[in-house]
Amino acid sequence: MKHKAMDMLIAGVDEAGRGPLAGPVVAAAVILDPEKPIKGLADSKKLSAAQRESLFEQIREHALAWSFARGRVREIDTINILQATFVAMQRAVNQLKIAPGLILVDGNLTPKFPCPAKAIIKGDESEPAISAASIVAKVIRDRLMVMLDRKYPQYGFAQHKGYATAKHVEALQLHGASRVHRQSFAPVANQLELELE
Repeated sequence: MKHKAMDMLIAGVDEAGRGPLAGPVVAAAVILDPEKPIKGLADSKKLSAAQRESLFEQIREHALAWSFARGRVREIDTINILQATFVAMQRAVNQLKIAPGLILVDGNLTPKFPCPAKAIIKGDESEPAISAASIVAKVIRDRLMVMLDRKYPQYGFAQHKGYATAKHVEALQLHGASRVHRQSFAPVANQLELELE
């Protein structure tokens, strides 16, 4: 997709972890260098973990700027997952060492940014900067969940990354909810209700 001002710096923004029952939502912002294109950028969900790790290293090396930020579990439970995602996106953009002239966000909504922004449905498939952001967000979040797995080994976070797999729900029923579980998400809320009864 061509954008009118080709000399304008474009930041792609995407998130990882809106759906899981545990852990933060992570947003990333990436400004690619037009002089150093990165081959193989795609929606992070369509790449293997090894491909994501390889591309992540290339993004770190060749992008003009990149950053990430979290929407914490407490924020997710307080202001809801969409608003916590928006807060994470705003934080990620604010942390970029270069100010973009245009921000492209994956999806159909965009939070308020200090410059013009445009939401693009399936943008992680059509816009390289958004693809790059989706890869950064996913790699960072997966690494955070592996770290949380060491702290809470009973839940299996390293395997399912906090998503509502059968094993995760089973562990939730067996061990109850941890501090990193999202209490506003139904399976966790249901478990907490059972514990109160």
